[in-house]
Amino acid sequence: MRNHTITTFILLGLTNDPQLKIMIFIFLFFTYMLSITGNLTIISLTFIDSHLQNAMYFVLQNFYFLEISFTSACIPRYLYNISTDDKAITYDNCALQIFFNYIFGVTEFFLLAMSYDRYVAICKPLPYVTIMNKRVCRRLILGCWTDGFLIILPPLSLGLDLEFCDSNVIDHFFCDASPLLKISCSETWLIEQMVIVCAVLTFIMTLICVLLSYIYTIKAILRFSSPQQRKKAFSTCSSHMIVVSITYGSCFFIYVKPSAKTSVATDKGVAVLTTSTAPMLNPFIYTLRNKQVKQAVKDSIKRIALFSKK
Repeated sequence: MRNHTITTFILLGLTNDPQLKIMIFIFLFFTYMLSITGNLTIISLTFIDSHLQNAMYFVLQNFYFLEISFTSACIPRYLYNISTDDKAITYDNCALQIFFNYIFGVTEFFLLAMSYDRYVAICKPLPYVTIMNKRVCRRLILGCWTDGFLIILPPLSLGLDLEFCDSNVIDHFFCDASPLLKISCSETWLIEQMVIVCAVLTFIMTLICVLLSYIYTIKAILRFSSPQQRKKAFSTCSSHMIVVSITYGSCFFIYVKPSAKTSVATDKGVAVLTTSTAPMLNPFIYTLRNKQVKQAVKDSIKRIALFSKK
């Protein structure tokens, strides 16, 4: 984002109503704290509990790290803006916020596409540990980060050349591509199309991976003779499917649209969902629907209780 005169931007936020601001602050503060607590708890459990030290939970460690990073890139700054009534953000901080938002967000999509490990866990349970060993998982996760960086690099490079002449008011509660393109005095058609292409490319590529994996997984599950086996197998996939549905649905509303010049009102509402509500819900979705995680939580509570009695 090249700039000759503007050194700071003004983030309008979600509302100018003082009473509504207080309610939004309380809501975002508690969702953020629950998100950090929930995600860190699951990450800690995967290190502490021996039953959670396999490929699926190794992937979840990285997924929850991305959840913490993604929400931390947006929410604390907005909470600071509300509490101090300081809506200004420097040019450099705005550019950094955009970079981190997109690198964490896109990498999360590629990580969600790793539903292959569930296919292996259900269809090939005996050689699962051999096939999905830590070396393979590390390479897959490194590939997710690399793909995420390569996807955001072209539009980000073009975005650094944008000029801002007249307006510095961003109609959002954090720095995002759409409201920035709206106030730029440069020609934005090319970068708009590139953002759409990159978003659709990420969306389609990862969705195809998820769908193919689940098609083969469901076909394998339906061949199970025991209803108990089928129920257990579907339960293994259900949490991941819920998270995938929330993430892909949010992405569709925000980025798969014709132009950044349109109203960003809808974006703000969906952005609250993706940056605060979804990261808060995801740990609880996995905890409430996963017997191993629930057992690990119970065991940890027992250990803490025994330790406190000593």
